[in-house]
Amino acid sequence: MGHLAADTDRMTARVRRIAGQIAAVERAIAADAPCATTLHLVAAVRGAVAGLMDELVEEHLREHVAAQGLSDAERIAGADELATVLKRHFR
Repeated sequence: MGHLAADTDRMTARVRRIAGQIAAVERAIAADAPCATTLHLVAAVRGAVAGLMDELVEEHLREHVAAQGLSDAERIAGADELATVLKRHFR
């Protein structure tokens, strides 16, 4: 997704925050934390990953499906790529 180059630092920071959340889940499990605590941590990870997915899907739609100047073939390819990812995502 080369069009994200301008947002590389922001996106990398977001992924690192998610990695930190995953590490917190690991620490909670290793420390035998209460179930509710671990469940809250996992729910936060799920929300963070969902937010990242939302942002990436929106960027893909804007750049590879709806952008001005794309050929019909490019739009179809962009839509096909997104459909493949969404099928995997919603399994």
